[in-house]
Amino acid sequence: MNKFHGTGVALVTPFNADGSVDFDGLKNLINYLIEGKVEYLVSLGTTGEASTLNKDEKKKIWEFTAEINNGRLPLIAGIGGNDTRVIAQNIKDFEVSGYDAILSASPYYNKPTQEGIYQHYKALSESSSLPILLYNVPGRTGSNISAETTCRLATDLKNIIAIKEASGNFDQFNQIMRDKPADFMLISGDDPVAMPMISLGAVGVISVIGNALPKQLSDMIRLCLAGDFAKALPLHLSLIEFTRLMFVEGNPAGAKAALKHFGVCDDHLRLPLVKVSEAIREAIIAESKKITA
Repeated sequence: MNKFHGTGVALVTPFNADGSVDFDGLKNLINYLIEGKVEYLVSLGTTGEASTLNKDEKKKIWEFTAEINNGRLPLIAGIGGNDTRVIAQNIKDFEVSGYDAILSASPYYNKPTQEGIYQHYKALSESSSLPILLYNVPGRTGSNISAETTCRLATDLKNIIAIKEASGNFDQFNQIMRDKPADFMLISGDDPVAMPMISLGAVGVISVIGNALPKQLSDMIRLCLAGDFAKALPLHLSLIEFTRLMFVEGNPAGAKAALKHFGVCDDHLRLPLVKVSEAIREAIIAESKKITA
């Protein structure tokens, strides 16, 4: 599974002013990221505003993304939710051509117990012909996948191959690294802590800021994976303010503002998400110019 080492990018979904999917913008984005030398792409993760897309739109986006990618990079499809039966069926029905794995966020709002989380992913595992990456993001879901549950899933279910960890809890990262099977991958789900997570043994990041700065981020991640943290550190520090600005008024509004500045796609979102304020837009543009100068 070395294809998931390095920088993966959770693609934004470009929209037109009328709210329809901007497929020209999506094509531009895919090519921009491939030219930026990222290692793989994630289609319709939470950064892709998947919760506001209907079933037909998702199918078209997945098909279009695979077509434009054309085998150039590994592809992961984001398929998650809080109804296990529905998600298991969606994974079973997923047309896998062009895709290498499924990323599935832990159920949100329900706040299941650890046993409930285990049984949820066990059902998904049994429904999938593709490897599965767990996604732990307690700030969005309202519940945490414990280190014990992560390692139990990794040990019991061989097609669960990795976790995108966005808990921000280094005690948890340490426990996962200590107790996981050797071939199970820890992947950072938070851009700001990707560097220290790699120092613990994480194999890379699934990134938001990589949408806008694919080359800068992936260069830094490759240096970290090579063990050259001295060279990676200045690049990491140069991205700190940009990363803060990406999230200060919500994701993916910040990333879309930066992508509009770079001429990749427009910055329209679907409600309840809205564009960043003019002050934050100006700050994003100023920081973008500083980094790319």
